[in-house]
Amino acid sequence: MGRIVVGVDGSDPSIKALRWAVRQAEYTGDTVEAVNSWEYPATSWASMMPGMPEDFDPHALATTSLNEALEEALGVEGAAGITKIVVLGNPAQSLIERARGANLLVVGARGYSGFKATLLGSVSLHVVQHANCPVTVVRD
Repeated sequence: MGRIVVGVDGSDPSIKALRWAVRQAEYTGDTVEAVNSWEYPATSWASMMPGMPEDFDPHALATTSLNEALEEALGVEGAAGITKIVVLGNPAQSLIERARGANLLVVGARGYSGFKATLLGSVSLHVVQHANCPVTVVRD
């Protein structure tokens, strides 16, 4: 058995990618690892978002977002069978690093970080070019 790594940011394309990865794992017997990656913006949170609580925890927010996306896509029972990974870092680079040694990396065509007009998002484009394993980009 191997691993299928899938990027999940909560966007519709990432939910479709997650569902695709789970179906593929049923055929191959691989496990599924759902990854949500976040990073601090170049400027401080406080300067970007006045009134943000001092106890704001972006890692906890990313974890909650990942759990909610998994439960939305797969139900509570299905989500329980998925390995959940939340990492600090550039999403594309984090996915490439997590996918080392994996059988497959799956991403949606666009996530929350992409421009609406682009056909292929920056993360999906980057992982297709740089991943060390096969990559599937799930489109609408």
